[in-house]
Amino acid sequence: MEWIEKLNKAINYIEENITKEIEYEQLSKIACCSTYHFQRMFAYMADVPLSEYIRRRRMSLAAVELQNDNKKIIDVALKYGYTSPTAFNRAFKSIHGIAPSIIQKGETINLKAFPPISFKVTIKGAEEMNYRIEKKEEFRIVGVSQRLHTELEKNFEIVPKMWQQSALDGTIQKLLPMMNSQPKGVLGVSVCNDSEEWKYFISVASTESIDDKLDEYTISPFTWAIFSGEGQCPQAIQELEKRIVTEWLPTSGYEYDNGPDIELYLNPDPQNSKFEVWIPVIKK
Repeated sequence: MEWIEKLNKAINYIEENITKEIEYEQLSKIACCSTYHFQRMFAYMADVPLSEYIRRRRMSLAAVELQNDNKKIIDVALKYGYTSPTAFNRAFKSIHGIAPSIIQKGETINLKAFPPISFKVTIKGAEEMNYRIEKKEEFRIVGVSQRLHTELEKNFEIVPKMWQQSALDGTIQKLLPMMNSQPKGVLGVSVCNDSEEWKYFISVASTESIDDKLDEYTISPFTWAIFSGEGQCPQAIQELEKRIVTEWLPTSGYEYDNGPDIELYLNPDPQNSKFEVWIPVIKK
């Protein structure tokens, strides 16, 4: 599959530059998608965030060098991009559970090895996925927004806190009467393309004017792959998103377009939520 081949070429880029600064922008170019979508695809396919995978590979190689080559710790730290011995020690210990200095004492120790990963398609087909392809003209959303980190896993605390705060302070109740456009429902919108500051919006589609406490954003025309789901959130929606990337996308004939991801919540009950996941796509 061409899409899987691109991911494996990105892995090769990581290996070839493991002692240098690894540019997420270059990885996304190799995979022909935005840096945001590349990180999402990687995390779902590899079951580990991209930054953690790179850290594991570096610490795995560093352990080999310290064990076999009798190099100074500071030299190995610098080789793998750590200008601070303290930072290197912390990273090494987080992976191997011991300080790097213990390796050179000649004691019998257990280390962890993390070989390079390789992606392949496994056809499962055990459970159906309900989806449709729709072209949408631009539409405006209004709501609250917050800046996101360009390392995806750092946002796993930001977004849930936003939802909790918006429910407690009345923001969602304030937005509901403003909803007068399609799509109807409360929207979680990740605006994470390569030409704008990354933001997450809790919003509704609306043409109404807003006060200075709310933000607005216009979503450009795109072709969307729209998937339906239900269950307890956020677990159910995260599982659906993982299945989209690992099961549907590789064999769909589509790839990510450079647009936002949208979560559309159709009812207010998080314990038995009905929702849709919208991803912007383009024909290969």
